[in-house]
Amino acid sequence: MMEYFLFGFQTLLTLTNIGVILFGVTLGIIFGSIPGLTASMAVALCLPISFGMEPMSGFALLVSLYIGGVSGGLIAAVMLNIPGTPSSIATTFDGYPLAMKGQAGKALGTGIFFSFIGTLFGVGVLIFIAPPLADVAVQFGSYEYFALAILTLTLISGLSGKSLAKGIAAGGFGMLLAMVGLAPIDGVPRFTYGNYNMDAGFALLPALVGLYAISEIMKSSESRSLTSKAKPKSAAIRGFGFSLKEAKSQIFNTLRSCVIGTGVGILPGIGGGTANIIAYTAAKKSSKHPEKFGKGILDGIVASEASNNASIGGAMVILLTLGIPGDGVTAMLLGGFTIHGMAPGPLLFSNSPEFVYTIFSALILASIAMLMLEFFGIRIFIRLLSIPKYYILPMVLVLCLVGSFTINSRMFDVWTLLLFGFSGYFLEKLGFPLPPIILGFILGPMAETNLRRGLQMSKGDYLPFITSPISGVLLGIAFLFVCFTAYKEIKKKRLSQNEL
Repeated sequence: MMEYFLFGFQTLLTLTNIGVILFGVTLGIIFGSIPGLTASMAVALCLPISFGMEPMSGFALLVSLYIGGVSGGLIAAVMLNIPGTPSSIATTFDGYPLAMKGQAGKALGTGIFFSFIGTLFGVGVLIFIAPPLADVAVQFGSYEYFALAILTLTLISGLSGKSLAKGIAAGGFGMLLAMVGLAPIDGVPRFTYGNYNMDAGFALLPALVGLYAISEIMKSSESRSLTSKAKPKSAAIRGFGFSLKEAKSQIFNTLRSCVIGTGVGILPGIGGGTANIIAYTAAKKSSKHPEKFGKGILDGIVASEASNNASIGGAMVILLTLGIPGDGVTAMLLGGFTIHGMAPGPLLFSNSPEFVYTIFSALILASIAMLMLEFFGIRIFIRLLSIPKYYILPMVLVLCLVGSFTINSRMFDVWTLLLFGFSGYFLEKLGFPLPPIILGFILGPMAETNLRRGLQMSKGDYLPFITSPISGVLLGIAFLFVCFTAYKEIKKKRLSQNEL
């Protein structure tokens, strides 16, 4: 283990790779701090750039964008009461009120420091859990992988939206889109309508960028005001703004929030947007002074920022060990693996351990870079919030179009980008969540391929999918989760009807 770590740090501690990490973290912070420009968008835009780089340098760039983007959201949350990313929603609850009391520096310093602690905690869990989990995952066969794909789609369908039915429908729609092109195993063309461009199906990167970036651009364009009326406030910080006594009082809160963030991050497709709300609620319920929450208490900032950054490590666990994205950004990173001709999963640890530990090393170095850059560059980042959106959105649109074209140098990928962008926009308007769509698109081929392989092994018998111990347990959990979620929705509707 240590020799692989030494190799990873030795590979990354060059002027070129240090520059790549600093650039990635800086750009990630910028995207995270500007409302509407998320870490997902930053990674999506830089995926084509990573294609021309060495795999290790490319992934150092992508994970640096990830860490910078998640942490950068706290700047807008504290200074403007606008969450820069969904992961920083709960940070606004106490960060902005504390800034309004003239303690913006304290709020920012607290958020920055505990973002760093949360990231290191998540990465530590990743380092110690991922390798043994990969050893278990090596034993997975077709039955187990099919069941895992179904469980993942079920979880994200039920947790990412208000309606279980719409969540499952969105996941099914994503799987339907993944069926375009040549079928796995027998290579029969499906839904191509005689268009040779569709034989290979829709490319992953244009689909991801379209769903997340283009639909977000369209939503942002709806706002009549594309400029920020709020003015950045003073961000003077002496140290990190809090005392050693205050830091000691947050030890248990930090540990609990980190555990929640990592645990939620491991659940496929949920991520820091949910983790920070859960951690904030847990902190408030266990506090001796719950009445102070929402008025500028440090506990709320610590809970939100420690949990959302800890979710990074959790999301990376299932990406690296099982090949399943834990959130929107890791879905983009899955595209990065595809671009570089690699497949995340248990075999990655046995076939390319040097590459895996280089990613671990990049996460640690990016965390340190994030702490330094946000602490010393906070005044610069705040001024970026005043850039009008009517400058930013057209630039982002152009970058999305150019980035999609450069993957295969064909216009079909540009049309794919626009198709997924418009589809994502209108589906969100109708109340359908986007995460199940993209996970259905990614996991659809995995589920179908392993279903067909399993049926070949069993000679058309579906029973082994249930009788196989691991597969049976996973499918059982998926069934119980659907039943429980449906029961909660029905109960909630009955209560609302009785109130009326």
